[in-house]
Amino acid sequence: MKFFDEARIEVIAGDGGNGVATFRREKYVPKGGPSGGDGGRGGSIYALADRNLNTLIDYRYTRIFRAERGQNGGSSDCYGRGGEDMELRMPVGTVISDLHTGELIADLDRHGMTTLIAQGGQGGLGNIHFKSSVNRAPKQCTPGTPGQRRELKLELKVLADVGLLGLPNAGKSTFIRAVSSARPKVADYPFTTLHPNLGVVRADANRSFVVADIPGLIEGAADGAGLGRQFLRHLQRTCLLLHIVDIAPFDPAADPARDARAILEELRKYDPALHAKPRWLVANKIDLLPEAERAARLAALLEGYGPVERHFAISAIDGAGCRELTFAIMAHIEASKPAVSTQPETHDDETQH
Repeated sequence: MKFFDEARIEVIAGDGGNGVATFRREKYVPKGGPSGGDGGRGGSIYALADRNLNTLIDYRYTRIFRAERGQNGGSSDCYGRGGEDMELRMPVGTVISDLHTGELIADLDRHGMTTLIAQGGQGGLGNIHFKSSVNRAPKQCTPGTPGQRRELKLELKVLADVGLLGLPNAGKSTFIRAVSSARPKVADYPFTTLHPNLGVVRADANRSFVVADIPGLIEGAADGAGLGRQFLRHLQRTCLLLHIVDIAPFDPAADPARDARAILEELRKYDPALHAKPRWLVANKIDLLPEAERAARLAALLEGYGPVERHFAISAIDGAGCRELTFAIMAHIEASKPAVSTQPETHDDETQH
């Protein structure tokens, strides 16, 4: 299935049914009075987060969603039936905003979360509501109100603990294959990942984290070059970035430190908050270097890269150093999570009667 992480849709809630003005006309009931019922409410539209979905492809071609209108009221005090609500299932991590104003409507960040995105119209009042001691035969009734109509922008931001950052062919897909069960495409010729891949990394039976591999960035990405920039939103929810650098490029004129700094500059241009996230440097493909050269190459990379919190040297193709890196990541994630209070929560409304 092709990966779609953006969509634009229009949602139209149902209009409320109209109230009616009718009168009882029964043989043995003289002056029966008003009997017009209210109209039914229009159907509303809700968004539901579903962890079984991983793409917005359902909203790529179907763009308009319309809920059912409420029925009009009837005679003999009959109220109209309300319109059926509509439920739109979306992947966990979908951000819903107003297309024109940019207002955030919902962030579906957990499975089962439901939010109202278009309110159905209210049903109109029948003439039974307008009778009084001085108006025994009212002919007034009100129409139903229109349902809410909105144009929405949907953006999927995958939920991952760790994001992989780097140039195409730095070894990000190979790394995620080495530490998880994800199987992104890898080959012995240069190419780039076309869509994000997620992998679950298990430190042990009860401890795990999620890694996101996105298409590689290239210089000029902030100005629209390459695929990587359009997928950078998937790194915004992560708590740690791994900057994977090819320490043994095929081109002898290539400078890994200069290329790595260029990627950091593109990241800063795209989103300063993303640039400020905790970031570790991972020197990959050390298996391609003679052991006597590895320390010198790594020192040169660190000197040219600049300050970094932590660094690792690995070989994703044969797994060297990957186990130590995954345990360090697991410890960092556990330390970053806020402590869970063991005290029961109290709510003000529980003490009010």
